Amino acid sequence: MSILPKALVEVIEALGSLPGVGQRSAERYAYHLLKTETLKTQKLISALTNLHKNIKFCPVTFALIDASEDLSPLYTDKSRDKKTVAIVEDSFDIVAVERTGQFKGTYHVLGGLISPIDGVSPDSLHINELIGRVDKDKVKEVILAVSSSVEGESTAHYISGELSTFKCKVTRLARGLPIGLDLEYADQITLGKAFEGRKAI
Repeated sequence: MSILPKALVEVIEALGSLPGVGQRSAERYAYHLLKTETLKTQKLISALTNLHKNIKFCPVTFALIDASEDLSPLYTDKSRDKKTVAIVEDSFDIVAVERTGQFKGTYHVLGGLISPIDGVSPDSLHINELIGRVDKDKVKEVILAVSSSVEGESTAHYISGELSTFKCKVTRLARGLPIGLDLEYADQITLGKAFEGRKAI
């Protein structure tokens, strides 16, 4: 027998299923929603309902777009360079890159990284579509903006091999020491990559 009303327990369980939300956090969120004005709760319900209904994937870049759009604005915008494509793991990586204000090319979302242990093969990702884009848009540079994890390295290596027959440059984002980090606190991989990517000053 639960000491809480069934409706509240269901909300706690639903919130607890979200990544990074533990039991206590789920309970706090649920109690907060219960104490909040009905109008605010209804606004949240409406936003969640519209989440799947009003969002789709761009058929070219595979970025998230409004359901009313045909293609991603980051692809159709004439000020963006279609011959430079940044490859990212998911749509939220685009947000991170755009915040820098330094990239004026277009994007291609893979939808994950190659990971045989998790059953993610190259065919599970949008790599074939990328190859088609490189050919169709006469892409000059593909920037592999994926993580430096084992899966990220495997994915980058695979894509680089697949694009080897095209006349386009394949580059990776520079990796190394974050600003303000003392050498003694850097891990071996980060420090090693910093030495590999050193530049003249």
